[in-house]
Amino acid sequence: MRIAIVHYHLQPGGVTRIIQNGLAALADKLVQAVVLTGKQPPSGFDGSWKVVEGLQYEQERPCVTSTDLYTQMVTAACDALGGMPDLWHVHNHSLGKSTVLPDTLVMLAKQGYPMLLQIHDFAEDGRPANYRLMLNNMAGGKVSKLSAHLYPRATHVHYALLNKRDYSFLTCAGGDSSCLHLLPNPVDLQLECSDHEETPQRDEYLWVYPTRGIRRKNIGEFLLWAAAAPKKQRFATTLGPDNPLERPRYERWKALALELGLPVEFEVGASQGVSFVTQLKMADALVTTSVAEGFGLAFLEPWLIGRPITGRILEEITHEFCLAGVKLPWGYHRVDVPLQWFGEDKVIEAGRKGLEHSMAAYGRTPHQADMERLLAAWIVDDKVDFGRLDEAFQERAIRRIVKKGEERMALQPPCLPQPENYSNIVTENCAILKHAYSLKEYGKTLFRLYQRVASSSVSSVEALDGEILLDHFLAPERLHLLRVD
Repeated sequence: MRIAIVHYHLQPGGVTRIIQNGLAALADKLVQAVVLTGKQPPSGFDGSWKVVEGLQYEQERPCVTSTDLYTQMVTAACDALGGMPDLWHVHNHSLGKSTVLPDTLVMLAKQGYPMLLQIHDFAEDGRPANYRLMLNNMAGGKVSKLSAHLYPRATHVHYALLNKRDYSFLTCAGGDSSCLHLLPNPVDLQLECSDHEETPQRDEYLWVYPTRGIRRKNIGEFLLWAAAAPKKQRFATTLGPDNPLERPRYERWKALALELGLPVEFEVGASQGVSFVTQLKMADALVTTSVAEGFGLAFLEPWLIGRPITGRILEEITHEFCLAGVKLPWGYHRVDVPLQWFGEDKVIEAGRKGLEHSMAAYGRTPHQADMERLLAAWIVDDKVDFGRLDEAFQERAIRRIVKKGEERMALQPPCLPQPENYSNIVTENCAILKHAYSLKEYGKTLFRLYQRVASSSVSSVEALDGEILLDHFLAPERLHLLRVD
């Protein structure tokens, strides 16, 4: 089977890692694959690749039309594979990184070529600038017209999705179950369960947040736990943000931690020059406070190196992990803070402005019922979820707890849940991950999916309903101010 895998680049990152894992997982299968990419990958990329310059990001690519890109892609694929691909496997085509690639794919679909569109991230989910770029440049401002460009629907056009949330959203938008497929990421640190090491012996308990400190990772909540922690507890993060637009907020958190004397070390991996796995093994326990994830590796990888994970549970992501048998007993779904700390009117006004701004970015206006749905999700028994608030509100709460330590008892939970007696859970979770989420199982699933897509019957090409997709991603109860630009 000849497969053309398409992505904008092969620089280090999540999608590149998935592509490399896929190629490795298919190594023993009857598959000939080439990756078409916008620029030459860094040295060490293991796999066949061809540069198609028209695949570069919007601001970097040469001026090409969708027809030009079609010719470039077909020529490169045929040259590498010795003929037309049996299947086109495309990553994140609808994210807004290119305004020509989606129409190129529609051209391929209309000619009857089987296609697997793997969506890791949605422009409709907290990326309004990307969405507006496509809406204005591709569809003249009309959402219904944009849908025809981004989301072709046909029996030979299939979608691979990371989680059941995305699967259900596309189903509601008109996707047929025969063309929608769950394809969870593999969880592979190239470790065996027997590689577990004992937790380092020291006087202080070390919590590590293995994350790049971008806004949706909710660093303020991590600092809240540092402020509320008893003595002899230390906190550390692993990486700072690459995006320069993320740096000012991140640097503000670093400055606040220094000013208040919080027991937090930032970018511990960079300062100590140790590997990612080594950073995880340094911890007594790992933490996530993120308010949004695409797949949720942070809830799974720690178990492979014998460490428990605690922190904010994202039900729409973690539910299917739990259905697979993974246990996450030390998390919480919200951090309730008294409304009176901020003033109820101020919180409600911030929610209203955030909702208006979030919806306006996608050309919508909220109704009173939308505001009622937001407040029902945010506020329970005169307490508001800390993770719904922006940095200014969060900083006020942190300062209050540092000034009066007893105030932490007003939080629910009052401190970060500390895992205990977790060796059996580590063993059980690790066994599940080594089976259900292993590279070997991923290869089997991916190959079966390739076979199914390649053998699909061909139909006329229509489109999913982009308005319905927006309805679901912009649901008021999903709003966090940390995701409002």
